[in-house]
Amino acid sequence: MILGVQQALKADGVEVSMSQLCRWFELPRRTMYYKPCKASPKVQERFEKPIKTMIEQDPSFGYRTVAGLLNFNKNTVQRIFQIRGWQVKHRAIGFRPRVQAMPSVAQAPDERWSTDLCRVWTGRDGWASLAIVIDCYTRQILGWHLSRSAKATTAESALEQALINRYGTLGRVTAPFLLRSDNGLVFTSRSYTRLVKSYGLQQEFITPHCPEQNGMVERVIRTIKEQCVHRQRFETLQHAARVLGDWIGFYNQRRPHQALKMKTPNQAFEMFKLVA
Repeated sequence: MILGVQQALKADGVEVSMSQLCRWFELPRRTMYYKPCKASPKVQERFEKPIKTMIEQDPSFGYRTVAGLLNFNKNTVQRIFQIRGWQVKHRAIGFRPRVQAMPSVAQAPDERWSTDLCRVWTGRDGWASLAIVIDCYTRQILGWHLSRSAKATTAESALEQALINRYGTLGRVTAPFLLRSDNGLVFTSRSYTRLVKSYGLQQEFITPHCPEQNGMVERVIRTIKEQCVHRQRFETLQHAARVLGDWIGFYNQRRPHQALKMKTPNQAFEMFKLVA
């Protein structure tokens, strides 16, 4: 402000020193001559090196996931991400109306499962179908199956694997619960619906053209693609199945989940059993 006054007076032909102006405005001269010397932020190598190594291996990890895997303070990791410019780039998303009916949530394990299919390129074996089944409470991937067939048998194999992983055997469940899916030909086929009923489950279909009602499994599929499928060049179906199996094991056992308060899906299930 004082510098502006000095320049305005000079334009009118009046020369006034900075010292005189400071006396008029009762300001110390050092305020006018001070130049801030902000030091560049420093990053400790013991934090930066393991963080850099991890995001080079998987660039899709955000700071919360990295902090959870390395057992670092998330604020420290976020600051390093900001200083180094390592933040994950998000796509711009405009307004999207959301339906409020039938959210794919659950208040306990085995209250609602969700299933869906996606396609995976497997190199020499061409396109394959990946079916997964998740628990909507723990986010665990309970069952999955990769096959060149996009028929009901692929989804059936994933469901049966989920039942074995959860209960140790195939058979009717003691307490019936919901199995959510879209309205695709696979999930509405006679073969699949008959199998679901034989195990004592109740099918639950989302509103047509509203995939957000099956949002949890859709989000898991997106994570699989971003953090596994899109970062690999599969040579065969067998190669893809091996890599996916390793990643799903990592997802269930080691990868912290923000919606689970940075617990892994397996930890969330074990904690619920302890409390219950």
